[in-house]
Amino acid sequence: MEVHEDSSSVILPDGELGTTTPSLRFSKTCLKNVFSVILLFIYLLLMAVAVFLVYQTISDFREKLKHPVMSVTYKEVSLYDAPGIAFYPGKAQLLSCKHHYYDHIPPLINPGQPGDIECTTQRINYTDPFTNQTMKYALVVQGPRDVKKRELVFLQFYLNETDQDFSAIDYLLFSSFQEFVSSPEKAKFMKDCESSYSSWKFSGGFRTWVKMSLVKTKEEDGSETVEFKQETSVVNYIDQRTKPRSDQLFFVVFEWKDPFIQTVQDIITANPWNMIALLCGIFLALFKAADFAKLSVKWMIKIRRRHLKRTRQVTNHIS
Repeated sequence: MEVHEDSSSVILPDGELGTTTPSLRFSKTCLKNVFSVILLFIYLLLMAVAVFLVYQTISDFREKLKHPVMSVTYKEVSLYDAPGIAFYPGKAQLLSCKHHYYDHIPPLINPGQPGDIECTTQRINYTDPFTNQTMKYALVVQGPRDVKKRELVFLQFYLNETDQDFSAIDYLLFSSFQEFVSSPEKAKFMKDCESSYSSWKFSGGFRTWVKMSLVKTKEEDGSETVEFKQETSVVNYIDQRTKPRSDQLFFVVFEWKDPFIQTVQDIITANPWNMIALLCGIFLALFKAADFAKLSVKWMIKIRRRHLKRTRQVTNHIS
């Protein structure tokens, strides 16, 4: 009786199946997959950071638009446009007015007596801008111009009698005496000045020294406003007249503090071009990261398919 051996039931040695090579391939494939997953998470994290940067950039730009930064610049001049000085003397009289230079004021001659009026002055009456009923009388004097020569204007007022406990004269400053002179409606001009500018006082029995500085403010609509800042020093007047008197003498000096005009304006520090360039860079990085993630996923799928294919081949070979 012949014995026939089934070739399919023959067990081959392990060396002939080459089981070592598939395990090594599986370990390498597993490492590659893990490394790919790590890279994918890293790029997803970078994409999240890029999205946050986009949001933060847009938020900062909007905040800078809402809150502009104040910018202060200084412009040096040798001659100012002569300001206008409007006095409201009431019952007081202007005795003298002179221009001096280099902070030098000569000694008073016959104080309390009319002297030389060498200033350009104009008198005007207009209605009070706040009540529109009371008539106001103003004496407008041309202020100093030459800041290099330290030009000043020295004025002396006299008040004979007063029924008040305290005596003072009001004044206000406006930017250009020439604009007042050339204005066809001087009363309206003065009403607008009184509504726009602050007024100050100087007292009798003292010499009040006023040092002025000019501040220009540029508004958002392109208009420009002018404001005066002042530093005042007060010196007591020693009345050396022989007879005791009940009248009051007022002395006031106006001078420019320095040759610098201060300009204040709000500027927007947010630059749209910088923001656009930053956003373009961020979006480019996002697209690159997305493209890399897409390729990584495709490569992982491809590796997985290869591994499954080899596993099936080995299984079929063993079978």
